Amino acid sequence: MANYDFVLSSGEKIPVIITTRRGLRNITLRPKTRPNREIHISKPWLTPMSAALRFLEQKQKWCERIFNSTPPKAIIKPNDEIEFLGYKVQLLHDGTRRANEFILNTDKTATLIVGGDEDMFVRRVRDFIRARFLVVLKQMIHSAPREFWPRRISVRDTSSRWGSCSTSGTMSFSWRLAFAPLDVMRYVVMHELAHQKHMDHSPAFWRQVSELYGFGVERAKRWLNIHGAELHKFF
Repeated sequence: MANYDFVLSSGEKIPVIITTRRGLRNITLRPKTRPNREIHISKPWLTPMSAALRFLEQKQKWCERIFNSTPPKAIIKPNDEIEFLGYKVQLLHDGTRRANEFILNTDKTATLIVGGDEDMFVRRVRDFIRARFLVVLKQMIHSAPREFWPRRISVRDTSSRWGSCSTSGTMSFSWRLAFAPLDVMRYVVMHELAHQKHMDHSPAFWRQVSELYGFGVERAKRWLNIHGAELHKFF
C-alpha cells in the first residue's frame, strides 16, 4: 500500500491510497467522501505504481466534481450557530449540567445548552439533533391519512438515499434531512408515504406525492436535487 495526495483546485489535499490485489485485471478508482475524504485505487499485481497515478490523472476532472459537490465537514464548537429543523440554533456548552436544554424563541431561533464534558460536545449535539429529528418526522408522518402510515420507522445515516420504503411497510429516513428546510424534509416524507400505494415511480405515484404534499412539491424536489450534498456538511 502506498499513500499520495490528490490536490483539488481549491488547494485541499485528498489522501490517495493505492492497494495491489492479486487476480485483479484492471485498475479501479473509488473516491470516498465519508466518513473520510479519500481516493482508493486498486491495481493488478504487475501494474506499476506510475500507471495507477496516470490513471488518476486521467480521472482528475471526475474526482474534482465528486469532491466539490460534497464539501468537507465543518467542525462545530461552542458558540457556533447552525440551522436544523427550521430553527437557527446557538450552541452553548455548560460542563456543570448533566442534561441538555433546548430553549425555543418566538422568532424561529433557539439555544441548545449542551451539558457534560467538552470532549463529548459534538457527539451530544449530533445525538440531540437525531432525537429531535425523529420527533418531527413522526409528526409529519401523522399529518398524512392513517392508511399511509408505515408499520415501522428507522433513522439512518445514508449517503445516497434520503428515504426508503420496503414492501413490509418499514420506512427509513436519513437524519441529515434535519438540516434541510422543513418543506424539503416534508417532501421526502410524503414521497416515501406515497410508496405505500405505488412501489414504483409511475405517473400515478407522482400524482399521489403531489396529493399528499400539496402546492410547492416541485420546488422542494428541486431544492433537494441542487443542495442535497450540503446536508452532509456537519458530523
